[in-house]
Amino acid sequence: MTQRRLFTLALATAALFPVAGVAFAQTAAADHPMSASSSESAADTNFVKMASAAGLAEVSLGKIGAEKGQSDAVKTFGQTMVDDHTKAGDELKSIASGKSIPTATAPMPADVKAASAIEKKDGAAFDAAFKTKMVADHEKVIKLFTQESTSGKDADLKAFATKTLPTLKHHLEMAKALPSAK
Repeated sequence: MTQRRLFTLALATAALFPVAGVAFAQTAAADHPMSASSSESAADTNFVKMASAAGLAEVSLGKIGAEKGQSDAVKTFGQTMVDDHTKAGDELKSIASGKSIPTATAPMPADVKAASAIEKKDGAAFDAAFKTKMVADHEKVIKLFTQESTSGKDADLKAFATKTLPTLKHHLEMAKALPSAK
């Protein structure tokens, strides 16, 4: 009987090795790749949130610029912001929605506050404040899009960032060329 008992114990132990191996593999997979995916998706999710909020801020301020700008250059640039950032925002929303990533529904509070302060200005002071904000915003968003285009993990979001960067860089050059206060 001891031989039979030894055989049964050996058989039971051998049967457990594959189960233990699978359990270990699942645990290892849960610890490593899923953690990377979580942080990767968190970075991409943050990009969507920040990029969509920045786009909404540009559209909002662009409308103000198109209405209140003293110079034709500011008015034209303001309308360009509305058109280009609405188009980019719609594209980003479409990509994000397919991945169940929420987009911002409003600009960041700091951008709302800045737009409100700029809107209270008139004439050359408005144009100068508008220019300063547009230059700063585009410098910031270019860094965000550059980061996503080089380090993003989601292929669609990375491609969107890469495709959108030249337009953002052009916007920055246009903003820098706007009239300054005299």
